[in-house]
Amino acid sequence: MTPEQKNILVVNDDGITAKGIRNLIQAMLPLGKVTVVAPDKPQSGMGHAVTIHGIIRARAYDMHMDPAIDAWTCSGTPVDAVKLALAHLMPQKPDLVVSGINHGSNSSINVIYSGTMSAAVEGAVEGIPSIGFSLLDWDADADFDAAAHYAQIIAQKVLSFGIPKHTCLNVNIPKGPLNSIKGVKVCRQAKAIWKENFEKRTDPMGHDYFWMTGSFHNLDHGEDTDEFALAHNYVSVVPVQHDLTAYHFMQELNDWNF
Repeated sequence: MTPEQKNILVVNDDGITAKGIRNLIQAMLPLGKVTVVAPDKPQSGMGHAVTIHGIIRARAYDMHMDPAIDAWTCSGTPVDAVKLALAHLMPQKPDLVVSGINHGSNSSINVIYSGTMSAAVEGAVEGIPSIGFSLLDWDADADFDAAAHYAQIIAQKVLSFGIPKHTCLNVNIPKGPLNSIKGVKVCRQAKAIWKENFEKRTDPMGHDYFWMTGSFHNLDHGEDTDEFALAHNYVSVVPVQHDLTAYHFMQELNDWNF
């Protein structure tokens, strides 16, 4: 590695065998030295979960790509993978953490459930410029050409210009070929919710269990949101921070005179 090369950590939540992470690795290779630490099985929807009451195993893994790639599987969550990489598996702190490319959207409210984005947020917690990438296609064999193209462009911009400390980017890419994407829009997170339902079912032993279903409801019709951008075939870029303080409510709360 030359002095000019950057150290890039690649993680995901779909597991190390997912097509999305291979495309992200390929997109990052021209930008620096790539290290991969990814879950050994799918970990979607894990949010910022960490392993506390169990062991975590890390094993060297051959991506069968560029021999310069150092790769490991991690038995824990996406956040575990980042923590383990920074504490033990990388010889020095990376210049960039990239997570994904996720199979499926992580726009709007999905950011708080997403293992992909939680891995990026963990990088930001550690003061490392970090990006989460997601493609609006849940197919295991989805076409990642457009997503990989924009992942490389956005990662290069972050490496060149930097982002504020403890901030990361949530990037979502519409489904479709590269020539269908109109460009990139910097957005705010749309206000939306999931309305869940739990179907009660019975297993072959006669025991009841529940299967969660649900539907996504966008409550925000603003034209500056990620949902609007994606619906109009733009890549959405939302800056994200882990400070969850509701500053607008602090004064009113103080007025309660505890």
